Amino acid sequence: MPTRPERLPRAFYARPTLDVAAELIGKVLVHDVRGRRTAGIIVEAEAYIGETDPACHAAPGPTKRNAPLYGPPGRAYVYLNYGIHYLVNAVTEAAGSPAAVLIRALDPIEGVDLMRRRRQCGDDDPAGLCRGPGNLTVALGITLRQNLADLTRGPLAIEDHGIRAPDAAWSPRIGIRVGTEPHWRCYWPGHPAVSGTARRSRSVKAHAQKLQHEEVKR
Repeated sequence: MPTRPERLPRAFYARPTLDVAAELIGKVLVHDVRGRRTAGIIVEAEAYIGETDPACHAAPGPTKRNAPLYGPPGRAYVYLNYGIHYLVNAVTEAAGSPAAVLIRALDPIEGVDLMRRRRQCGDDDPAGLCRGPGNLTVALGITLRQNLADLTRGPLAIEDHGIRAPDAAWSPRIGIRVGTEPHWRCYWPGHPAVSGTARRSRSVKAHAQKLQHEEVKR
């Protein structure tokens, strides 16, 4: 366990993407904007691997937009999704092998008040501030300016804080229409910041209330 937070070295990213994705669970994504630092524990991530992966931006082959995916590893790939949300990825594998890990959810640990202001949230449960890839970029102030940022140095980084995460659970990727067969989404099991948690909780609660109402009617 590190005695103090340490940035992940480039060698961490220059490995098979599924290994990187699994080991990112429990690491900390940090962004420092003019001395205002926000950070969260990574609790959910997805792997996108190569030109044969139909959900990967490299599927059409090299383009100006997807150039960051081709390396070097350890850089950020940030893009605008559907013209609405910025999404942040960590580029993986050797240069020339297009792949990355999409950061899908964080558990906020630093700069929570600033995250709330950026998200325009009240005193809601902090676990919801960075639940979902579009929400976490807003909360951390990540935009296209951070595209190609070197994650091993500079204001946007991923750090090892010595947090022991449980073994990651795996499922199909979500929020996509193609490439849904591989179980390339990994997450911290049972963590409230994992995307979909709030919706599942509301669904379970609504179902319970419906059963109670039906019982009363009987």
